[in-house]
Amino acid sequence: MFEAVRNNKRVAQVILAVLIVPFAFFGMDAYFSDGPGGGEVATVGKSRITAAEFDQALRTQQDRMRDAAGGQVDRALLESPALRQAVLDNLVNQRLLALYSAEKHFSVSAQQLQSTIAAVPAFQESGKFSLGRYDAQLRAQGMTPEMFESRLAQDLRIQQLALSVGESAFVADGSAQRFLAAQTEEREIRELRFPASRYLAEVKLADNAVQAYYDANPARYERPARLKAEYVVLDAEAVRRRVSVSDDEVRAFYEGNQSRFGQPEERKARHILIQVGADASADELAQAQAKVDALLARLRKDPKQFAAIAKEASQDPGSASRGGDLGFFSRGAMVKAFDDAAFSLKKDEISEPVRSDFGFHIIQVTDIKAATVRPFAEVKDEIVAELRDQAASRRYAELAEQFSNLVYEQADSLQPAAEQLGLQIRHSDWIERSAEGLGDYRNPRLAEALFSDDSVRNHRNTEAVEAGPNILVAARVQEYEAARRLPLDEVRSQIETHLRNEAAAARAAEEGGKVLAALQKGEATEGQWSATRKLQRAAPALPAEAMKAVFSASTAKLPAYVGAPAAEGGFIVYSIDAVHRPELKKDDPNLAAVKSQYERLMAERDFYAFLAELRQRYKVETKLPAVQQTEN
Repeated sequence: MFEAVRNNKRVAQVILAVLIVPFAFFGMDAYFSDGPGGGEVATVGKSRITAAEFDQALRTQQDRMRDAAGGQVDRALLESPALRQAVLDNLVNQRLLALYSAEKHFSVSAQQLQSTIAAVPAFQESGKFSLGRYDAQLRAQGMTPEMFESRLAQDLRIQQLALSVGESAFVADGSAQRFLAAQTEEREIRELRFPASRYLAEVKLADNAVQAYYDANPARYERPARLKAEYVVLDAEAVRRRVSVSDDEVRAFYEGNQSRFGQPEERKARHILIQVGADASADELAQAQAKVDALLARLRKDPKQFAAIAKEASQDPGSASRGGDLGFFSRGAMVKAFDDAAFSLKKDEISEPVRSDFGFHIIQVTDIKAATVRPFAEVKDEIVAELRDQAASRRYAELAEQFSNLVYEQADSLQPAAEQLGLQIRHSDWIERSAEGLGDYRNPRLAEALFSDDSVRNHRNTEAVEAGPNILVAARVQEYEAARRLPLDEVRSQIETHLRNEAAAARAAEEGGKVLAALQKGEATEGQWSATRKLQRAAPALPAEAMKAVFSASTAKLPAYVGAPAAEGGFIVYSIDAVHRPELKKDDPNLAAVKSQYERLMAERDFYAFLAELRQRYKVETKLPAVQQTEN
């Protein structure tokens, strides 16, 4: 089963996409622990999903969305109830699968776990597993190997379960063939159009029609409240452009941070690992010690056999096949005991057995790269940019606080903030309450602040609103117009046009319907038909309603006639004159692709049905208000 999980991409992409499976890297919380979190947002059986877990999952998903959109994501979407609900549902689904896999004793062997870890790109160097990178990555996340491997094993059990459901989806060849035949079937059609414009001259509106429509649709002719505003912007990038850095500062930074601008010493090493746990018994420890001593004795007799002996005896799955080669690494990349030993050896020297949490290591350093430092001229521009960023960041933080205080404390005008901070007062055109922002700055909070009672009635400055990364905007209402219903005279022509078009479209549909009925009875009709064209289900070339009409029509007798409203108004009668059904061979490559797509759809359907059944098996209670109130 485990190999199927790793190798069967077809189903895995569908099933695992349904879940945000945390195997993506370090994203999984302990499934069965009731950690701190200020309450729970859901319970699955007897297992609790805490607010802390929800917050973490929500932030992770928000980060994914920001990354996918290049950082430009509407804040309202990131904070929407729909996103929160989706994240909560996903956590519940993960928990359901975890509970079921535990109940059914799904298991992952040590060898399977090791193989999976060795294949993770983040743990590799030059395409090969690196023990140093593995340990460094875990330590950077504040995790021990035991913690990570326990959580990874849980993820893999869930993936096994998810795939076992997906693999049950089966599509018969005949079903796939019929589906493909339907998609590639062609129908030759002609069109007889009844455009609404043809009947406009016939339309006569009643004397009170405009007034009646105006009275019946008051909301349609109401203009929302709107205003014009002035505003000032504090932008970190503008602050940065005004920051200068002296040559003395740059030189001092270079001299004080030599390690930043050089390559530290690196060692290339290989090792032989005899595994033994940190909590191993005395007997286990003695057995491992005996094995490593025997191997070391062989190496002392013939050091050239290191690679061969590593392939034969090393218990490190990531490096054994490469003769124990770990590649180059710098100081601090490995666990301390290994690190200390490797950096104390001379080239080609073989260490005594070194004990770490993984077991006993025999290490041989095969190459050494000396430390180097890049010349000042080469890194000067980098230092200038970094120092400027640091100075601008500090300056912006100072100015941001000053800016916020000024627009709040002197709320009757933006002029003091503009003068003291050297900012330009800008002016907007009319904006409505539903506006997404102000000028070039997209944040609905700006419009909300401007339309608040304090801003509109008291003409006070808004608070400083964050309109983007390191961008603050404060605004002030200059002109305001309340929502009002537009006078009839102002919208009369608009209503007349709408009513005339509506009546003309109804007349076109009536005439088109009469002609369609006559054609379906076999009666002769008049009209200019279009040239013949071919349609295919898989390549829609008509509006959805028209495509449905043409391809749902019976073709037992041709020509067949159907009708549908025209997208631009009016009515169209379609004559189906011929049908071409493809002859599909059993080895048609399109057939395999369609079958695969069909199976993916069925796998997803089955998986959702399985999740629904699990919700009945393990009682699920969610507290959506708690989710909606949880802060980011």
